[in-house]
Amino acid sequence: MNDTTTKTNLIGLSRDQLIAEMATVGEKPFRAKQLWHWMYNRGETDFAKMTSISKTMQGALAERYVVRRPVVTKELTSTDTTRKWLLKFDDGNEAETVYIPDADEERGAVCISTQVGCTLTCRFCHTGTQLLVRNLGAAEIVGQFMVARDSYGEWPTPDDGGRRLSNIVVMGMGEPLYNFENVATALEIAMDGEGIGISRRRITLSTSGVVPMMKECGERLGVNLAISLHAVTDEVRDRIMPINKKYPLAELMRACREYPGASNARRITFEYIMLKGVNDSPADARALLKLVKGLPAKFNLIPFNPWPGSEFETPDIRTTKAFSDILQDAGYSAPIRMPRGRDILAACGQLRSESQRERAGLAKARAAQGIEDGHHKVGA
Repeated sequence: MNDTTTKTNLIGLSRDQLIAEMATVGEKPFRAKQLWHWMYNRGETDFAKMTSISKTMQGALAERYVVRRPVVTKELTSTDTTRKWLLKFDDGNEAETVYIPDADEERGAVCISTQVGCTLTCRFCHTGTQLLVRNLGAAEIVGQFMVARDSYGEWPTPDDGGRRLSNIVVMGMGEPLYNFENVATALEIAMDGEGIGISRRRITLSTSGVVPMMKECGERLGVNLAISLHAVTDEVRDRIMPINKKYPLAELMRACREYPGASNARRITFEYIMLKGVNDSPADARALLKLVKGLPAKFNLIPFNPWPGSEFETPDIRTTKAFSDILQDAGYSAPIRMPRGRDILAACGQLRSESQRERAGLAKARAAQGIEDGHHKVGA
């Protein structure tokens, strides 16, 4: 038996859970406070190097616990300095995490996944072609940010002025509001000022519109909200985002208006992937303005990122610019987000477990040769 089956991973436990865990071994809350500092401020994984803890206690902790991150199985850096990690979890499943630098490349955001695969099947999204395997646990979610810090050597936690990894965007694989409890625990750990210390104002959670969970997200976490909108009518959104059939636009926009903490200082971001001939007309732009009227809103216009087998095309830049101009002329921020990391499939909508791609490629090759796979012919 190995650590995975016999020892408890302390990463991912909330403060209260960590205190309770220490109580089970006869330790007082100050022990949890010490561990919290070493794990989340110093980034330490070896109990023997936690020098404020006695050697006897270090040994006792090591017998029962581990401090473990996801395992990096592949790290890729784009020509534009975007970096992507393929991470393997204890059960062998995988997910991807991406660091996206700002234009000045002095700071940037870590884009975190919340599920292996995705609950949703948005037709423009490569991730959505990988069906949901399972939710990620709190340790696996916050562990992604810690892996990014490992990669950039950003331990101990720098004060806010010196951080390269300055923001978190919960926009990777999966729908975070379908895994809210684990996501919330992970983000509360990330926001804790005595550890990782990322301000809630520097965290953005993106949802495709899980209406019943939006208010709770705002009340409990108070992070910035982003809505994957991508269409201005139920007819089009039903076609490209099946979740709209469950929570149509009227319900989604009502939930946005009721989102706790939304204000002109903290506007809701509406993400809008530009799909040629589908949602990119001037009429669509004007309908979008009507949809958000009265809301503290801003827009991210994202040119579609093609992937093998996708049915959509990217509009030309003139079309996208005209769309942006209509929104900006009405007083809204509506930048066109030029894709980062396309060459390593790290751009918006392109994340998909590398192992899934490789296995699919192998299956296709075997099918072409008529090779049987188990009891079924691959591709049959």
